Amino acid sequence: MSNRIKEEFIQKKEPVRLNKYLSEAGVCSRREADRLIEAGKVTVDGKTAQTGMRVAPGQTVKVGAKVVSRQEDMIVLAVNKPRGIVCTEEKRERNSIVRFLDYPVRVTYAGRLDKDSRGLLLMTNNGDIINRMMRAANRHEKEYKVTVDREVTEDFVRQMSEGVPILDTVTRPCRVEKIGKYTFSIILTQGLNRQIRRMCEALGYEVRDLVRVRIMNIRLGSLRDGQYRKLTDAELNELYEGLNDPPS
Repeated sequence: MSNRIKEEFIQKKEPVRLNKYLSEAGVCSRREADRLIEAGKVTVDGKTAQTGMRVAPGQTVKVGAKVVSRQEDMIVLAVNKPRGIVCTEEKRERNSIVRFLDYPVRVTYAGRLDKDSRGLLLMTNNGDIINRMMRAANRHEKEYKVTVDREVTEDFVRQMSEGVPILDTVTRPCRVEKIGKYTFSIILTQGLNRQIRRMCEALGYEVRDLVRVRIMNIRLGSLRDGQYRKLTDAELNELYEGLNDPPS
């Protein structure tokens, strides 16, 4: 099956500095790459490379007689983020999701989960996916299963679904369903800071557990705590359609 997001990703690849290209190809560090270039040991499309030059997709890079290529593959992962892991790229944070995942290709998160929450997180090296998912106007669905400290009542469900005043605004109407004495599911189309926790607090409830189980068409499913998997081509194509659909 063809993968339209991947095709678009490859087409949009921008030229990068040659020393970065060699570093990402696993040849050597950027500093050592500069030394190789200065020594005339690197060629691009058969011509001796120059320090500071950029390499575009499709160009042939050689170190000596060996052709080298960096990681051009698009990565989109479904991750089951454990509680206590922080969505940040701050290198000083010991419990950052980037450090926890330790994926061989640099990826980052598309939409946060707060430290005390767990569940589905998408991580990718495709910045376009992240930008489209983060646009509030696109109203992409995210589904959560929430456990609270008091019994979930019909009045609570109604107020949550109609909108709750928090952060100097009123939350968008959303779908809420009671699924247990102390649990409910909620589908949001916005992403205010700690939104569900603040909504519950405003109504006199405290969240005991919060799990994100779906982002658009991607489901957490049976993915275990701390595990990840690559999205299938079918999932990526459906995600592509959803990201390109205008908001209703």
